[in-house]
Amino acid sequence: MMSDIILKVKEMSKTFSSKKVDVKAVNNVSFEVKRGETVGIVGESGCGKTTLGRCIVRAIQSTSGEVLYYSEDGKEYDLQKIDHKTMKTIRKEIQMIFQDPFSSLDPRMTVYDIISEPLKANFKLTKKEMEEKVKSIAVKVGLNPSYLMRYPHAFSGGQRQRIGIARALVLFPSLIVCDEAVSALDVSVQAQVVNLLKDLQEELHLTYLFISHDLSVIEHISDKVGVMYLGKMVEYGSTEELFSKPFHPYTEALLSAVPIADPTITIERIPLQGEIPNPANPPSGCFFHTRCKYCTEQCKTEDVKLIEKEPGHFVACHRADELHLQGIVQ
Repeated sequence: MMSDIILKVKEMSKTFSSKKVDVKAVNNVSFEVKRGETVGIVGESGCGKTTLGRCIVRAIQSTSGEVLYYSEDGKEYDLQKIDHKTMKTIRKEIQMIFQDPFSSLDPRMTVYDIISEPLKANFKLTKKEMEEKVKSIAVKVGLNPSYLMRYPHAFSGGQRQRIGIARALVLFPSLIVCDEAVSALDVSVQAQVVNLLKDLQEELHLTYLFISHDLSVIEHISDKVGVMYLGKMVEYGSTEELFSKPFHPYTEALLSAVPIADPTITIERIPLQGEIPNPANPPSGCFFHTRCKYCTEQCKTEDVKLIEKEPGHFVACHRADELHLQGIVQ
């Protein structure tokens, strides 16, 4: 039977080592994704969210932990431990949409070649079958089939990202990791692409892991949200609960910076003091204590773990029980 859970990440870490320093880009992160939902991963630049996404699809190998994927046939696979031959069969079910539509497309390949490349790598199709599949997916993402023999430089940023989406969807995967899929686009084009992704999710029964630094986009597309800081997951819960009732001071600060369209609503901005600490030499105790206005001596010395504060709502904060933080009224 097909599992309700499609992905479980268990205590995953990724350390980048050099002769002088070790940088823990992802630090003991755990969460799960249900089939058919969208989980947003948000945080400042350098928090480790892109590394997390690349480890999940095994574009890079994690240092420790498990990434359990439950395939359509009901089998469980640890993506970090299976051999390359097995990974190739699973790869058809897990795809990635990259951040920069200008650098993620080969400028020497036509749009037709870019979209058809995954099909050539995984299936033996006739020329006619290949053309039908490529044209069909091009239409689904809003590309004119008559443009398929053009090169990427002839397209705008939004059109290029649609090409990237078509390339990811042509194998009809179950799970797609969207790494800042709309951050390089204009705001109006962002809305078009996000709505396209939502429509495709409903039509093709897709599951998204949506990585972004833009909380407005995360709120619009996500069912659940994970907030990362310096490689750690500091809060995880449903979008509605996390936005309206955050438990972590870092989440509160991020939410205070989200623009509100209603001029009658005023939100007190919470500027974070200082810079993100050096990940090669993180602070003791809670990593956020150097920028937190609620910091105590316990926060400076005692490590903090992600605990379930309310059903389905997890937080890593020593003072979660006593703080009443400001959220966004839905």
